[in-house]
Amino acid sequence: MSAVGRAIWFIESHFGNDISLEEISDVAGLSRYHLSRVFGLATGHSISSYMRARRLSAAARRLVDQPESILEVALDAGYGSHEAFTRAFRDQFGVTPEMVRKQGHTRNLALMEPIRMDPARLPELEPPRFETLPSMLLAGLQETYAYGGNAAIPSLWQKFNIHFGNIPGQIGNVAYGVCTHIEGEAEKFRYMAAVAVDDRSDLPTGFATLKIPGQRYAVFAHRGHVSGIPATMHRIFGEWMPNAGIEFGNLPDMFERYDERFDPHTGMGLTEIWIPVRE
Repeated sequence: MSAVGRAIWFIESHFGNDISLEEISDVAGLSRYHLSRVFGLATGHSISSYMRARRLSAAARRLVDQPESILEVALDAGYGSHEAFTRAFRDQFGVTPEMVRKQGHTRNLALMEPIRMDPARLPELEPPRFETLPSMLLAGLQETYAYGGNAAIPSLWQKFNIHFGNIPGQIGNVAYGVCTHIEGEAEKFRYMAAVAVDDRSDLPTGFATLKIPGQRYAVFAHRGHVSGIPATMHRIFGEWMPNAGIEFGNLPDMFERYDERFDPHTGMGLTEIWIPVRE
């Protein structure tokens, strides 16, 4: 079982209790820091948001199926008051616990089901090659997303592609999708659609820059449609990385590299996934 799979198993076995990230990381066999990064990249959810959604989903079912008071359901879900539970429940589902109890069903709620990491449904991972790159200056459009909000990333690329090929100082015809964690923020990550540039002057309005240090990378191939990248990510971060005896390098967490082998019109082709490593 992969590190992410072990973490999910432990969460599913214990999310009704007060469990810590330290306990989950011990079971997964990764440090707290690395598990947080791996879990988010492989599943699209932060650990805390996944546990919160699973607890509230279980609570929603109990509101329909069980006779306990709403306060009893709230306390069992780990909330200290009816008010705190109602606030979290409404933030998660857009309705209050009272409304769910009154309607007597959860059909209009987006309940969080257990994540199933079935290895048989994941793509085979080709062995990586290793390369050392000098530092790069990237320029492009970036946004902050909650884990699980990856569906909004294509719209960022749509805005960026208007500029691609006409960006002052652009080096080559290669695009980069850069993912970085935000210090002190476990729920969100930053994603940039970018190109390499030779300086940061005269960039289009709204563009940001990112300096990536020179470092060593493990380079993986993703073949097929771009929507399948999360499954390849799971193979990399959930299975290969924990078992390879290699540590993450410096920022960014990773970047996707799109060259002439990828067709942006159809979303098909070869995407390279570059992971900074320390051997």
